[in-house]
Parts: sequence; C-alpha cells; structure tokens
Amino acid sequence: MDAPVFAPTNAIARLLQPRSVAIIGASADPGKTAGRPVAYLQKHGFAGRILPVNPKADRIVDLPCYADIASLPETPDVAIVLLGAERAHLAVKELSARGCAAAIVLASGYTETGEEGARRQKQLVEAAGSMRILGPNTIGLVNLTDSIVLSATGALEMDEFPVGGIGVVSQSGGILGSLLSRAAARGIGLSKLISTSNEVDLELADFIDHLADDPATQVIALYIETVRDPAKFRAACLKAASKGKPVVAFKIGRSEAGAQAAVSHTGAMAGADRMYDALFKQVGVIRAQTFNDLLDIPVALATGRHMRGQRVAILTSTGGAGTLVSDDLGVAGFETPAPDAATAEALRALQTGTEAVLDRNPIDVTLAGLRPDLLRGAIRALLASPSYDALVIIVGSSSLAMPELMANAIRDCLPDSDKPVMAYVSPHAPEVGALLTRHGVPAFAAAESCTAALAAMFKISGFVAPVDGQDAGSDIVVGELPSGSLDEAQAKQLFARFNVPCAAERIVTTPAEAEAAARELGGRVVLKILSSQITHKSDVGGVAIGLTPETVGERLTAMTDDVYAKAGVRPDRFLVQEMVGGGTELILGMHRDALGTAVLLGMGGITAELFKDTTMRLLPQDAHGIQGLSRADALSMAKDLKTWPLLDGFRGRPKADVDALVDAIVAFSRMAAQLGDRLVEAEINPVFVRAQGQGVSAADGVVVLA
Repeated sequence: MDAPVFAPTNAIARLLQPRSVAIIGASADPGKTAGRPVAYLQKHGFAGRILPVNPKADRIVDLPCYADIASLPETPDVAIVLLGAERAHLAVKELSARGCAAAIVLASGYTETGEEGARRQKQLVEAAGSMRILGPNTIGLVNLTDSIVLSATGALEMDEFPVGGIGVVSQSGGILGSLLSRAAARGIGLSKLISTSNEVDLELADFIDHLADDPATQVIALYIETVRDPAKFRAACLKAASKGKPVVAFKIGRSEAGAQAAVSHTGAMAGADRMYDALFKQVGVIRAQTFNDLLDIPVALATGRHMRGQRVAILTSTGGAGTLVSDDLGVAGFETPAPDAATAEALRALQTGTEAVLDRNPIDVTLAGLRPDLLRGAIRALLASPSYDALVIIVGSSSLAMPELMANAIRDCLPDSDKPVMAYVSPHAPEVGALLTRHGVPAFAAAESCTAALAAMFKISGFVAPVDGQDAGSDIVVGELPSGSLDEAQAKQLFARFNVPCAAERIVTTPAEAEAAARELGGRVVLKILSSQITHKSDVGGVAIGLTPETVGERLTAMTDDVYAKAGVRPDRFLVQEMVGGGTELILGMHRDALGTAVLLGMGGITAELFKDTTMRLLPQDAHGIQGLSRADALSMAKDLKTWPLLDGFRGRPKADVDALVDAIVAFSRMAAQLGDRLVEAEINPVFVRAQGQGVSAADGVVVLA
C-alpha cells in the first residue's frame, strides 16, 4: 500500500491514518508485548514511517532506534506508549509538547485499580494537554482498510484478515482481539477496530461519529460497558442513522437490578438495563442479545439489503433443518407462507423428476439442490416472488462435496434482487460458512442467528429518527415545593398544575367528614390513608373501595386500627376519592439515572410489577436543557404495550380515549423536564383511561422531591 497522499487535520483521522508512528518503549524482541507493535506494523504492511524509542537499543529490526522522544527526527502523527502507568504520563507530556496528534496508552493501573490509579489517570490527562489520548488500558486499534495496525493484540499473529465494511468499537481490549480473530475465521470483513477502554479522553461516541463519515464503514458494531456521555452518544448514533449506517451494540451488565431501594413501582421496574433499551431504541441502535449476535447481525446488515416485510422463504435440501429455521422464525413473529400460484408454477417447472418438493415452504429441493441450474432457478424464482421479503438457504451435508458450486450458484443470483439472502449451514462446516460469507452471503451455524439477523434488518428498515419534544411554552408556575415524599393529595395537586387530570377527592380527618365528602362526591367512593411515609397503602390495609356515605365512616375507624396493627402508625388524615371505574388501568412514571430522565408507561394497578408490560422513553435533551416528549412519542409508547389492543377496541371493547392518554403522557413528561433534578421520583398508578371522549383520570400518585 502507498502512504496516504493527504494529511488528515482531524486528530481522530490522524490517529486512524497516521503517516508516522512512534513506539515509546519499543523492544527488539517480537516475543514481548513491547516488541509486537513494530513487528505487526511491518508484518501487515504499514507504508508510513516507524520510529522506535528505547535508550538501550540502537536499532530494532532494520529500523534506527532513538534514545528519547526529543531525539526523534520528526513529530509523529501517533505514538504508542508502552511504558508502565508510573512513567507513561512523562512520555505523554513530551509528545504533547512536540505537537503529536494522539497517543495510545496501553498501560493498565489507572481508575480500574482504585484511588491511586485514579490519581495517575488525572496526571495522564493533565500531561496530555490538547493532545488526544486513546486509553489507557487499551489494546490499541486496527485499521484494516489502510493496513495500519497500532496494537499489541496477539490476534495480529494471523497473516491475513478479510477487509470489509464493519467498524468495531469496544470498551474492552480483549474483546477487540476476540472479534478480530472470530471475524477472520468466518470470512467477515472488518474496516476499523478501536479499543477505547478507560476512555480518559477519546470515547465510544467519538469513534461512532468518525465512522459515520468513514466511506469504508457500512455498519458500526459496539461492545459497551457503559455510556459516559449520553447526549454525545445519542447525537453520534443519530448521525450514523441519518447516513444509513446501522449501529449494533452488545451491552454487558444486563442483570443489574437498578433500583432496589426505589419508592415507586416505576423505580423497581425501570433499572439501568431498561434505560439502555430505551436509549438504543430511540437512536436506532440494534441491541445484540448474545455475543455471537455482535458479528452475526452486522454481517447481514453490511450487505445493504432491504427487509420490507416479515415473510421468509426457506430453500433447503434437508427437511429437518428447514423445519428448525421455520420454527425459530415463527416464534419471532416471522411468516413462512407457501409460494403463491405463479411462484409455485415457476418452481415446479424446474423439476425433471419427482424427488423435489418445490411448492411448499420450506421449499425442499432434496438432492436436486446439487444441480446448479435448479438451485439458481429456485433462488431467482423466490427472490422475484411477491410472496417473500427474504430468503434463507439451508446448506446441508450433501452440499459439502461441492461447496464452491453451491456458493457460486447463490452468488450469481444476488444481483437479481435487493432482498436479504442468507445461509444456515446445518452440518459443522465452518470453512463452508466462511466461503459463503466471502461470496456475499452471510452464513450462520445456528438457526437463531438467521432470525436475529432478519429481525435486525426489519427493525432498521422501520426506524424513524425521533422528533424532539414539542414547544412546551412557558414554564408552569408551581410555587414553593417541599422536599421529601409528598402525600398523595400533594402529589396529585402537582400533577394537576401540569394539566394531568386527577380524580375528584376530599381530605378528611373524622368519620363525619368522610360521610359528608362521600355525599358530595356523589355516591360510591374510595377511602385511603393520607401519608407521605406509607407509599404502598394497600399493603397495610390503607385502601378500601366501593364505599357509600353510610359505610365510609365506620370503615375509616376500622382502617385506623388496621394500619396501626400492620405499620405501627396511626393515620390521622384520609382521602375520600370518587370511585373511578370502567376504564383501563395504566401506570405512568418517571425514572432518572446516569443516562438521563425517562418516562415509563405500562399496565397499571397492583399487577404493574407482576406483569411488567412496560415501555420507556428517554426525554430529549439539547443545549436548552431537558424537553418533554412529543405527541408522536407518547402515542408510540401506548402502541408498544402488549395491552395496546385493550385500548384499541379489542374484541368489541369500546375504544379508549387515547388522545387524552397522549395528552397526559406529554403533560407528565413536561413536568419531569421542568422540575429536572428536583424531581427524584414521580408516578401515577393507576391512571384510568376511560372510553373515547371521556378522558383519563389519575387515581393515585407518588412524588419524591429533592
């Protein structure tokens, strides 16, 4: 490869495409970690200048070696710093003073080790000044597009790597090496691989943003431990989406509970991982559910093919494997319909005997699949068919004798359509899978991988970038607010100020006041204790429904004794509330963590935590602060629920007042946006959604203020 003919001005571009690389602490022994960067740069064809630095060596391999950074004959674009954590900052300071664009710091012993490591990391940042830092505790980066390897990973011992359109950014160095070697073994072409690790400076979002502009990268794959700057991450992912470059992320830490001490149901159901789900969904990131998905999904997306529906044709020479794929697709919501009449006729016309079954799905060509003419004809007929949106070809054991014949036949048909085409290799034959993948047909060793890839392709096709919240107008005047937990009446007063409709109610202290309130509210009522200390009132006998003016007084007296017996608190204030019925019970809440503020909507009432039919949206944030949700976002939340059919007139049920629900969600989100950090927790459970035209009503409320 020729040296780059241009000089990138952007520091990240210079990091990925340097014309010169200094190796600080280089060793002449390629068997040592410090010897690998020079050896790998030479082995993999780096065309720029390599500048080793080591005071104990005059030459390393065939290169002159310099005693120190000051002795370098030129300012390098990039330096790989191989010194330990106690000395790395000294080299970084010298490199920065010379005008080096970026340094890759491999040493560990920073924040991951505790207080002393954190001190060293701060020292490293100060030493860098305006110079960019990759790491520390990184394995470096690999630019396969331009044959530039700035890494010490042992995966680079391999001689050749397929070059392709998948860029990888990993917060783990070891995982980067794993993906590099796995991709090579499977014939999957990568463009760039970057290990960000401690992210003292350059982080995940910086490289997503860069790869979005990289003409050699079509898909971006991420291994994520944490997102340090959610706003920056959001912007970078939306930029990638706008440029038609899907982002696939494997996020570890899914078992983290997130909110054991939460007061509300919302806090218990949200958790850190649910927040990541919400973030990924809103910015178009496909979440890899397994580590294998982190390669399986990108290799399918990198084909650039379009999944416009969920109907899949399965072409097989082995019935069992065809059924396996069909079953897994069905579980995921895909359809595998039989061919339409015209397609069935076209398939039957290919037969010369009776051994193949070509007019049902899976389409079983049996041993006839070894005939290239029949295979090509069947593939072309299925790709041309209006009955199918994608094609899965099953490679059985009979194909192993002539894999090139089969792979070429499939490849020849690809230009005929932009529908997804992929292969499931039923026998254990990794070399056949790699051959197919190199021919442009993503090949998988598991039926589940086909499903995951097709699901991602379908999801990407339907992604629409979010419209940030509507103009909320002037802030709502709320007056002075107390700190701590509000009682239910106070909470609902706050909701009402933001135009969330609440059930009519009266605060009472005596049986006589309760009877008068029940009469005023017109009949059957709900009686509740009023306490800022007891949130889950029903757990201690603090809720009674269906009471009348004749029974509410007596029940108040009994409730006082019941609550005292269970909670050790004798309530002295109560709510008498109109009995709201005839609607669908939902929960509406907010949750905040390091990723931002989210609104949660789900099935409500006492079953909220049991069924966990919920969806979440993170509130958008710009230079002016947090915004409320748009009406479009609020409506999409309602439609996300498994219980959406109950709102939409399921089996003759009256349609719910969805417009009023959307209004309430938007109003609630604007409350969360305006109050910001003062709002620790907020929840309405339940909010009753009545029949169309009858509105919604908040029947209970929780608010905790800072």
